[in-house]
Amino acid sequence: MVAFLLVLVVVLAVLGGVHWYVWRRLVRDVTVAGGLPRRLGTVAVVALPLFSLAALASSRAGAPFWFQQVVAWPGFLWLALLLYVTLALVVGEAVRPVLRARLERRAKAAVAAEVPVPVSVPDAPPAEAAPPVAEAPVDVSRRLFVSRVVGGSAAAVAVGTVGYGAYGVLRGPRVKRVTVPLAKLARAEHGYRIAVVSDIHLGPILGRAHSQRIVDAINSTQPDLIAIVGDLVDGTVENLGPAAEPLARLRARHGSFFVTGNHEYFSGADAWVDHVRELGLRPLRNERVEIAAGFDLAGVDDVAGESEGQGPDFGRALGDRDRARAAVLLAHQPIVIHDAVRNGVDLQLSGHTHGGQLWPGNYLAELANPTVAGLEKYGDTQLYVSRGAGAWGPPVRVGAPSDITIVELASKQA
Repeated sequence: MVAFLLVLVVVLAVLGGVHWYVWRRLVRDVTVAGGLPRRLGTVAVVALPLFSLAALASSRAGAPFWFQQVVAWPGFLWLALLLYVTLALVVGEAVRPVLRARLERRAKAAVAAEVPVPVSVPDAPPAEAAPPVAEAPVDVSRRLFVSRVVGGSAAAVAVGTVGYGAYGVLRGPRVKRVTVPLAKLARAEHGYRIAVVSDIHLGPILGRAHSQRIVDAINSTQPDLIAIVGDLVDGTVENLGPAAEPLARLRARHGSFFVTGNHEYFSGADAWVDHVRELGLRPLRNERVEIAAGFDLAGVDDVAGESEGQGPDFGRALGDRDRARAAVLLAHQPIVIHDAVRNGVDLQLSGHTHGGQLWPGNYLAELANPTVAGLEKYGDTQLYVSRGAGAWGPPVRVGAPSDITIVELASKQA
């Protein structure tokens, strides 16, 4: 508890310092004291983080869903804007002295050009020496100009980055294709296609239209099997059940399967498992099924379920199986790859990382996950990690576009 409070104090102190820095550079340095723009800017820098705190806490606190929707847009978008305007302002610190020095040189050159040149007149008394030109004082308007150029540029870069990143999320994920060769896959199943979708994150921002776009994109590929590998929702069945209804229209030759992610355990995992079953999806809770004569499909609960006695159980999911058959495992978090290797899994399909979602978040994601995105091999097991189809928190992605992946299995016997 003490450690948590210390971390909380540090986080709040950092956020307070960042907001003060942004206020100084974007409000105080670019406005006139006492003016309406400064007052409005100060109110915004105080109010927006309050919206962010409300957006982060309202769901866990059980606030009415309409309230969650009201605070989510400004609160979460501000977090993304804060990240990129801060980064842009930091870069601007290097530009600021260069721009100021250049303006000062131009001002001095202009003053020197205006000093009259003495002209000698015959038989005239000697001209009095011109008084020395005083060093030009620091021009307040010049400093204000520099602050406005740097601050305005930083704000424009941040707004443009976040706007484009939000457009990428709201238009829906793009379909990508990956071929994965499996040594044990039966020749008859060569070319078998699994549509992998993760991290849909239905919630106060991404709702029914988002899930419908995903369903349309998946169905257009006509996959053999659909795998939803966790983090479907950020909220309760009561609030988000209607948003998930389009999932009932998913179509695949061998059906649709679902495993829990960590966010399901924040939202009532058992209730959501029951609800997706009603929608026609089959939950795999530490169990496996045989897919035709080709391979075994297994799924494990997310590690976040361990606090509720529902964590991954590889013995139940993969024990006593015929290891001559290929095994494909659905597991939300990539960190269980080493358990998959020990249990003879041929391919693990995961999500969770979002590919970092907001650059440079990918570098932080690399510290916590063996693979952040794409296909990698661990021993005899291959791991594919999807960037996900939605977004958590800010409905924004930068440097990590959302995706639905068609994983095509290739038999080495073909």
